[in-house]
Amino acid sequence: QVQLVESGGGLVQPGGSLRLSCAASISTFEAYAMGWYRQAPGKQRELVARIISGGSTMYAGSVEGRFTVSRDNAKNTVYLQMDSLKPEDTAVYYCRAELGGPPYLVWGQGTQVTVSS
Repeated sequence: QVQLVESGGGLVQPGGSLRLSCAASISTFEAYAMGWYRQAPGKQRELVARIISGGSTMYAGSVEGRFTVSRDNAKNTVYLQMDSLKPEDTAVYYCRAELGGPPYLVWGQGTQVTVSS
């Protein structure tokens, strides 16, 4: 059974950095597109960043230039480096694995990121 486990969340001051990790128990991890999503209280879940199997990336406009998504296929892990954090980045961050079409989707349990002074 495919599982995703996020880690690296926490409390950080505005302007600070965090790196989230998502470890996947997938035998063919390199074939999956991996995404980071977030959900703030009272808001819908939104796409933050995505990296496909070939390594191409895309970002939400609100995080472009501040966040970097990467993957290590040898470790079955995807990362989200978050720099210059703002209070509005506060949310639960989720990792998602996506394969095929219609896509087979797997979600992680989420990790809380709080940006506050």
